[in-house]
Amino acid sequence: MADSDSFAKAQKFLAPRGTADVLPDEWAYWRFVRDTAERVCESFGYRRIETPVFGHAGVWLRTSGSGTDIVEKEMYLFEDRGGDQLALRPEGTADVMRSYVEHGMASLPQPVRLYYVAPNFRYDRPQAGRYRQHTQLGVEAVGDPDALLDAEVIDVLRTFFTQLGLRDYTIKLNTIGDMACRPAYVEALRGYYRPLLSQVCDDCRTRFEKNPLRLLDCKEERCQPAIAGAPRLHDYLCQDCRDHFQRLRDCLAALDIEYAIDERLVRGLDYYTRTVFEFHPAIEGAQSSMGSGGRYDGLIELLGGPPTPGVGFGSGFERLILNLKRQEAEISLEQDPTLFIALVAAEAAPLALRLADRVRSEGLQVVIGSPGRSLRTLLRHADQKRASYVAIIGRKELESGDITLRAMHDHTERTVGVDEVADAVRP
Repeated sequence: MADSDSFAKAQKFLAPRGTADVLPDEWAYWRFVRDTAERVCESFGYRRIETPVFGHAGVWLRTSGSGTDIVEKEMYLFEDRGGDQLALRPEGTADVMRSYVEHGMASLPQPVRLYYVAPNFRYDRPQAGRYRQHTQLGVEAVGDPDALLDAEVIDVLRTFFTQLGLRDYTIKLNTIGDMACRPAYVEALRGYYRPLLSQVCDDCRTRFEKNPLRLLDCKEERCQPAIAGAPRLHDYLCQDCRDHFQRLRDCLAALDIEYAIDERLVRGLDYYTRTVFEFHPAIEGAQSSMGSGGRYDGLIELLGGPPTPGVGFGSGFERLILNLKRQEAEISLEQDPTLFIALVAAEAAPLALRLADRVRSEGLQVVIGSPGRSLRTLLRHADQKRASYVAIIGRKELESGDITLRAMHDHTERTVGVDEVADAVRP
C-alpha cells in the first residue's frame, strides 16, 4: 500500500496525449455548435441516431480496407473477456450502416435520413483542431441514388456553417466514377506510375499497391510532378457517372452554391462512388478540411446487406470551434445566472434553499453563494457570475421572512417577499 501511495504522489496525471478537457468557459462554444447542428439537421428532416462508442472491430476492418491508415495505424483495438475483438469507433458511417442493416431500415420509406453527434477515436498525430478523441457531426442519407440527395447533404453542411457564422471557405467537388468505369482508370494510373516509383515518397509506393487513387492526394513536394502528369480520371468516366455529376452541378446551381472542381480530390476505398466533396477555410493549409463527405454506394454490401446507395458527410467540432474563434464569430453565450443568493448568515441556509428551489421552478437560473463569507465578498462573486440580481439573506431577513433584493445594474435595493422574488427578477 505504501508503494502505491508513493507512486500516486510522484505521478502527475494529465489528460492523455491527443485528448482535451472541455472546460466550463469552453462549453458555450460546444453547446452552440451542437445546438446549431441539431436544429439544422432536423430542419432538413434528418433524425437522430446513436450507436455504441465501441463495436465489433470487423465493422471497420471490413469496410476501411487493409491499406488504409485507419486499419494499419489508427484504430484502438482490444479483446474483451469473452474473446471478441472490439474497437473504439474510429468513424461513424460504417456503424450507422451496420445499424441500418441490423434493424431492417430498408423497409422504411427511402431515403432514410439520419444524423449523429458522437466521439470518434483514432491514434493519429495530434494537430490543431485534430485530436485522438474528437467529436463529429455526421449526416447520412441512405437508399436513394439520385444526385439531388448529394446536393442536399452538401446544402445541409453549407447551411450548418452559415448558421454558425463561418465564412470565407471553399467547397471542393469531384466525381471519382464507379465500379463500372473506375477500374480502367486505376489500371491506367498504375501503368503511368510504375516507372516513376523510384521518384515518389515511401507512402506513395505503398499506395501504388494498396490504394492507387490516393496517389493523387499526396502532399509531398517530391510527388507533385508525378501528380501533375497523371492521367485524368474524368477522361475515363462512363456516361452514367457523367450524367450523375452534371445533375449534381445543376442542383447546386439551383441552390446558388458555389464550388471549385478539384480532380485531385479522391477517396481510396472501393465503396466510395461518384461524388466527393470537402469544405476548406481560406485561412488554413492543405489539411484544413472543416467537413467532408461523399457517396458510398458499395458500403452496405460489405456489411452483409443488399446493394444500397448512400451519401453523407462528417464535420469535426474541434476544428469548427477553432475556426469560430479565429474568425471571432459571434455565438450565443452561456446563460448568466439571473439570481445570486448571498447567504450572509449560515443559519439561514434552509431559507436560501427554499428560495432557490422556488425561483428555479419558474425556469430561472439561481446560484447560492457559500455561507461564512462577508457580504462584500459575496457581492464580488455575484458580479463575477454576472448575476442580474442578488438576494441578500442575513439574520434580519431570517427574522422577517422577507428578502433584500439588489439589482446589480444600478445597485438599488428593495425588500420583497419570498413568493415575489421570481417575478421581481424575471427578465
